[in-house]
Amino acid sequence: KEEPVKENTEGVVQVATEKETEKPTRLKGRNLLTGEPMDEKIACKKPLAVMIGNTNDDAMPQHGIGQADILYEAPVEGGLTRLMPIFQDYTNIENLGSVRSCRYYYAYYAMEFDAIYMHYGQAYSAEEILASGQVEDLNGLDGKVDSLSITRVKDRKQPHNAFTKSEGIEAAIEYKGYDVNYPDDYTGHYQFAADGETIELKDGVDAKVVCPGYVINKPWLVYNEEDGLYYRYQYKAPHKDANDDTQLAFKNVIFQYADCERDGSEGGYLTMQLTGEGEGKYITNGKAIDITWKKESDDAITRYYDKNGKEIVLNQGKTNVCIVANSSSQRVGIYATEAEYEEAMAAN
Repeated sequence: KEEPVKENTEGVVQVATEKETEKPTRLKGRNLLTGEPMDEKIACKKPLAVMIGNTNDDAMPQHGIGQADILYEAPVEGGLTRLMPIFQDYTNIENLGSVRSCRYYYAYYAMEFDAIYMHYGQAYSAEEILASGQVEDLNGLDGKVDSLSITRVKDRKQPHNAFTKSEGIEAAIEYKGYDVNYPDDYTGHYQFAADGETIELKDGVDAKVVCPGYVINKPWLVYNEEDGLYYRYQYKAPHKDANDDTQLAFKNVIFQYADCERDGSEGGYLTMQLTGEGEGKYITNGKAIDITWKKESDDAITRYYDKNGKEIVLNQGKTNVCIVANSSSQRVGIYATEAEYEEAMAAN
């Protein structure tokens, strides 16, 4: 029979279950990154997270990122950002790159999803976590990982010419001896709406266009009412996957504000707040609400809560997570119309 529907004070509709406090050992036949149904043989495997370059002149166009279920973006040096797509299914990736180096906070973000983490080298500040054994990583600086999984393309200059594909990724995982399956007690990172249910942020503000406020690539996402997705742009153009020329699109967008500053090293690498709590935004279906995030320890999962202290429930589908420095949060933009967004950009 049908389960009763309840509505919380934030206007989020979700299905009430008889045993809400009990979590299954694993959501069988369910993509834990998107909440959508998926073949169990793939759904039970750990995902893959990969560091991808995001500079306009050297790293574009990017390949393979449109197949990702989650896309993380966070600041690195010089006002630039780097991307970390996370794939539940990495068995049919023909070309992915360019593969770039690790920043320690990205390793921790990958760990939150129990993901195998692929990168080519690392900043010195990441060496400790990578050497700890906590991260199941594929590092291109390992000569065997390089030879098995990395192809150097001729039309890119180093370090933007390292690319990978499914066969190489799987061979490198086998060489490292990693367990490719989720632990039996793993239940996933996010809470998702049930099949046939839609999260409507009825008390949220209109969010036709949203911008995380990064200063170099200046990305923005535009809501399409016809399919309910946010389409991503950066560097003044649609953000596309060069493998099939499709524009990146997401059902959910999360802005997570965190303390971020230079560490004083010669390279000017950044430190990023990973634990504690902070503020942010959750955006879906043309609306945005204020949220808070909490992460109790380095090994814990970041949880997101609405103004009533309830963990947010995401719509099924892909998610774009943007980590925004608290010092830059005033540049975040939530615009009710495209005209409002264009007016704000013209003023800047």
